[in-house]
Amino acid sequence: MSFNLWHNRFRISPEEKKVKQKERLLLIFSGVLMGFGFPPFPFPFTFFLFVGLIPYFIVIEKRKSLAEINRATYLTFFVFSVITIYWVGSWQKESDLFLMIAGGTLLFFEPILFLIPSTLFYLAKKSFSGTVAFFLFPMFWAAYEYLYMLTDISFPWLTLGHGLAEFTSFIQIADTIGAVGLSIIVIYINIFLYKAFINLKLSKRKFLLHLSTALIIYILILGYGFFRLDTFHVSSKIIKVGLIQPNLNPWDKWNDKNLNNLTTEYLNLSQQAVNKGARLIIWPETALPVFLMDGSYSITLDSIYSFLRRNNVYLLTGMPDVKYFYPGENAPYDAKTNSSENISYATYNGIILLSPDTRIVQRYAKMKLVPFGERVPFVNQLPFLGKLIRWSVGISGWNVGKDTVNFKLPDIENNRPLSTTSSKDSISINGLVCYESVFPYFVTNFVQRGAKLIAIVTNDSWYGKSSGPYQHKEISVLRAVENRRTVVRAANGGISCIINPLGKTKIESTLFTKDVIVGDAPLESTETFFTKYPLIIPEISLAVSLWILGIFILKKIKNKWLTS
Repeated sequence: MSFNLWHNRFRISPEEKKVKQKERLLLIFSGVLMGFGFPPFPFPFTFFLFVGLIPYFIVIEKRKSLAEINRATYLTFFVFSVITIYWVGSWQKESDLFLMIAGGTLLFFEPILFLIPSTLFYLAKKSFSGTVAFFLFPMFWAAYEYLYMLTDISFPWLTLGHGLAEFTSFIQIADTIGAVGLSIIVIYINIFLYKAFINLKLSKRKFLLHLSTALIIYILILGYGFFRLDTFHVSSKIIKVGLIQPNLNPWDKWNDKNLNNLTTEYLNLSQQAVNKGARLIIWPETALPVFLMDGSYSITLDSIYSFLRRNNVYLLTGMPDVKYFYPGENAPYDAKTNSSENISYATYNGIILLSPDTRIVQRYAKMKLVPFGERVPFVNQLPFLGKLIRWSVGISGWNVGKDTVNFKLPDIENNRPLSTTSSKDSISINGLVCYESVFPYFVTNFVQRGAKLIAIVTNDSWYGKSSGPYQHKEISVLRAVENRRTVVRAANGGISCIINPLGKTKIESTLFTKDVIVGDAPLESTETFFTKYPLIIPEISLAVSLWILGIFILKKIKNKWLTS
């Protein structure tokens, strides 16, 4: 083919260029609307989520090929990702270079995942029609959101339902359908409003039909929300918690050699909580930068136990933890080895519960690790990646926890020691470490096992005064509503808070302040529909997606066979 023929083939007219520019602006506008609909933008901006996909739908309905649809999708959700998770690289003067590179890479990688629902949309469009494809699109989206949570590179921060966290009356339906179910509702409202828009001048009947359908969905969800807010009775059984926010520099903490001063700081703040009536003290993630329980820090541990006995309180705290495996013991598959001492060991980003009347320690090891930040994806399959990629603060090599264990406390409000408390009267608490709180289906495992309270220990100080800490706090609201459990958050630099089972924040700290929060945390026992059956929507969505994929493949085979 000559150059002139090639050039003429790909040359577009001025009119076509104007159309493409207009479409590009629509796609960018869609991404902006969706991004502004997410926290920390204030509540009224949340309504952008209900219309944000309309410009995107206008464009992709006109696109014919898979490549055209996916290019449009990538642009929209690249803009969306930049607005919502720009902060993942930290971008502070102390920030680690590797963290910046990983965060920047995520901004370009994240939009690729949105090509899953758009590809399935294309397959449905080819197999049936554009109308059918649009009405199946929410199912494709839900399948993508769920599958993403299962991978080694999972970062389900941008689950659309999370963006509704501040719309308290609307999110109450999450106790039945969860955050992913809310995503489906958001997309269906967008679709019906889009259909109303394109029929505005074409058919008054269709315009009114689609507009009224969108309004009916919205009103029904809102009506359920008002009903639950009016009829749900928060439990009168409470535990008074003290949330300690020390506001330590997260970069300097790991280099601080004066452990005694750090421990004293925590105990002084904890004493303030005790003086206000707290019976359970909660310290944030990796409160002390040492393996406190490995036998090397007996003086520090003794001072903590002395404080607990003196005040008759319990301490739940994030803490680095280590477990050693000697010859003959079954070490986990991802254990590290110390060849010089002929032992294996595993290090965990964990939580421990310390009691005033016993030295028996209850432990939990974090199971959902931040990709790159805490664990290099696919490091088990490609071990050399673990040596190439590591934070300068040395925390990118945690091992994966193995079990969704809960912590058991006695009825401490009535001063009953654990040794005399029956299992029926004990208080079961779920401890989550930071990033784990963004996984709705993961959290239900703990509640199914009897957790009456969800406690989150976190350190969002890595990301400064960006959107990240605010988003992370608001995402916790969905975990409270989904399971009808009080959520308490103890954060190093904020935001520490108490969220009731209706998703209302009762008390919270200011970001990057030293603070002590004390408040009543209601203990709930009833399981919601979502807690009992969390996977109904993902399973249906996956089945629909696989059905569409199967039909497309069969039609391809049939057409190839007929033309051969």
